[in-house]
Amino acid sequence: MAKAVHIIERIQTVIGLSFLTLFFGVLLYQIITRHLGISVIWTEELASYSFVWSVFMGAAVMVNRKEHFSFDMLVKKLKGKSLLVLLTVNDIILLVFNSALFVYGLQVVREFWNNEWIALSFMKMGYVWIAIPLMAGTMIIYTLHHLINRFQKVSKQGVESWESS
Repeated sequence: MAKAVHIIERIQTVIGLSFLTLFFGVLLYQIITRHLGISVIWTEELASYSFVWSVFMGAAVMVNRKEHFSFDMLVKKLKGKSLLVLLTVNDIILLVFNSALFVYGLQVVREFWNNEWIALSFMKMGYVWIAIPLMAGTMIIYTLHHLINRFQKVSKQGVESWESS
């Protein structure tokens, strides 16, 4: 499972970086054309939606790397069984939240799939909204991977000698 998670993360990182590059490229193009007195109407919309994709892909990758924003005061103070319970409850909350986000994200995608972008009418809003269930689905995979790894380590090392990583 670790190899599959690594591959998913790499793909997600490439997608996120590609959209971030597109975001900066479109913004640069918009700045240059405005300076030249040319009005390009599609740049703002494309920049916004590419930023959405880069943020959602990046958020999922950060969850996998455990580098997402967190309050770690309790994590640093607790050890052994208490720490195991806290981290497990946290992961269960993430699973519940991301499962709801996945289900409702799919509903949003179905609802708005055929809506068109304003400036680029050949583009469908579904392409933007599909980032939500994709992010939530990968966060579910990453969280399950963390849970499995944690309990495998605990079963090998024992609860009291186990340390979070």
